[in-house]
Parts: sequence; structure tokens; C-alpha cells
Amino acid sequence: MSRFLLALVLISAAGPSFAQTTRNQANAAGSAGAAAHARSLGYGNIHDMRRAPDGSWVGTATRNGVPSTVTVQPQGSVIRR
Repeated sequence: MSRFLLALVLISAAGPSFAQTTRNQANAAGSAGAAAHARSLGYGNIHDMRRAPDGSWVGTATRNGVPSTVTVQPQGSVIRR
């Protein structure tokens, strides 16, 4: 019974930390993850990704044939300028 309770406690403690790491998957994977996230939102020809001081990734990408500067925020949103 005590092993079962110990396993239950360990699983419940690991749950929130697992959710936190998967939420920011693009940010944790670096520029390749940020580019993959932007690609999943319809951007292509992504290059020159560099890390900004605020933790976002900034680079150049094309969407619907229009090249622009994109910023991939740590929360996962992509801003096109």
C-alpha cells in the first residue's frame, strides 16, 4: 500500500512540471523549434532566426508569397511585421 501511495505522489508531482515543459516546446527547442512552429502556422522560407533579449525568436519568413520579419513569442504566438 505504501508503494502505491509513493507512486501516486510521484506521478502527481511530475504532472505540473511535464505540462510546463511541453507548453513552451518551440521555445525550448531553440531556433529550429521556433521555425517549426512558424512553419506549422503557414510560414515558409524561414531563415536568419536569432534570439531576442526578451526570449523570443526573430527571423525572416514568407507567407502567402509575401516576405516579412516574424517574431515567435515564448508563449507560441507569431507576430508578422
